[in-house]
Amino acid sequence: MVTRVRTVAFQGIEAQPVDVQVMISPGKMGIHIVGLPDKAVAESRERVQAALHASGLSLPPKKVTVNLAPADLPKEGSHYDLPIAMGLMAGLGAIPADVLEAYVALGELSLDGTITHVAGVLPAAISANRQERGLICPAPCGPEAAWAGAQIDILAPRSLISLANHFRGHQVLSRPEPCLQAHATDLPDLGDIRGQEGARRALEIAAAGGHNLLMIGPPGAGKSMLAQRLPSILPPLLPHELLEVSMIASVAGELAGGRLTDRRPFRAPHHSASMAAMVGGGIRARPGEVSLAHRGVLFLDEFPEFAPQVLDSLRQPLETAQCVIARANHRISYPAQIQLIAAMNPCRCGMAGEPGHRCARGPRCRQDYQARISGPLLDRIDLRVDVPAVSAADLIHRPVAESSAAVALRVARARDLQRHRYEQMGAPAVTVNAHCPVALIEEISRPDKPGLMLLHQAAEQMRFSARGYHRILKVARTLADLEGSEAVGRIHVAEAISYRMAQDAANEAA
Repeated sequence: MVTRVRTVAFQGIEAQPVDVQVMISPGKMGIHIVGLPDKAVAESRERVQAALHASGLSLPPKKVTVNLAPADLPKEGSHYDLPIAMGLMAGLGAIPADVLEAYVALGELSLDGTITHVAGVLPAAISANRQERGLICPAPCGPEAAWAGAQIDILAPRSLISLANHFRGHQVLSRPEPCLQAHATDLPDLGDIRGQEGARRALEIAAAGGHNLLMIGPPGAGKSMLAQRLPSILPPLLPHELLEVSMIASVAGELAGGRLTDRRPFRAPHHSASMAAMVGGGIRARPGEVSLAHRGVLFLDEFPEFAPQVLDSLRQPLETAQCVIARANHRISYPAQIQLIAAMNPCRCGMAGEPGHRCARGPRCRQDYQARISGPLLDRIDLRVDVPAVSAADLIHRPVAESSAAVALRVARARDLQRHRYEQMGAPAVTVNAHCPVALIEEISRPDKPGLMLLHQAAEQMRFSARGYHRILKVARTLADLEGSEAVGRIHVAEAISYRMAQDAANEAA
């Protein structure tokens, strides 16, 4: 007799149905697993045997064959332990075989029979809901699975014994409730920043429109401090964004206690990160920092110190909001709609352009250091701002700066304007100006006559690329939204152009 249990295999953030078929037949005693299992799946035979023994069940002296269908789909991970054990328990009569058809199961087994946490429960729950089935998952993952829908039947047992008792009617497992992480109350505040009015203004614009930002300044000027305070002025995730972000975190195994958070991700990898760590990859093609920052912020400190190949790998995700990992035997796509915030020194010694300082290598020091960042990548950065050094006297005599709460209110109003505008124009997937399609941005950001003249003059003199031209329009639209203005005027275009120009070009234009 063959017993069947449904589970899933992960391809990106999508959960593909897998049929676990267990047959107990005469033959040499042992468990044989077929269907392209990886090492973790092959080792499950030992965990399953020990867990069943600890639960008071012994395998009969017969041959056990486990087939993971479809057989041509690679099976990876330890979450196949629970469905294999359930198939064996049904074959041994410990649980009714007919109830298994209504559930999708996943979970890792300990040797004592307890069911431990696994990654990917949220995508598995969504897949089960789509198949109109229930879900059986580890108890720590229950709150995470509950977000898949109020109508889905979810069982979150702590052990094989509690699962068997539930199906036999001796113990009823209650449905877990969805949980959110408590909001952090100790986020760094913009009020801590003294001076740097230009950089603070650029940070507010970046937050309001989802624009990419590059800060250039000497060591100790406050670039990292500014970037770390960006989460305090960003609005919380929308419901559909929360689900997208949580699915990626679930697949990566980064949901603590099954609790979701509506805080936008803030990822800050070290500059020694490899390409696989940044965009994803490895044997199991895990999501990288770019995907883990989806709908949030990717902060790259010491920007030129990253390997040039790693930086150039960001060009496609910044343009398409997708991170595609292609291998010889599979191709996986992770969402990667990020806001890139970067910080760098003006040169290798860090003090180029500062009064009283002269680089030993002269202008070449600055040119060689900044040349580590390719032109196509710089072209995708909307805002470039200088962050000059702040003296001790400035810190002493500066008044208290505006707090994050006040800036966050303006950012939230501007984002609400953008979201409602795009909903009315039939583009509900667009929520900020930075992600607006080209055809649409030309319609909603057309400047008035003086602004249009200025834009044409700047485009001719500075030779903006087509991408640069459209990104200037997007920044100008955000500036108008911050002011609550329906029209894009000359002042908005002028400020947007100023953020686009390099410092030398700005000095020449002045």
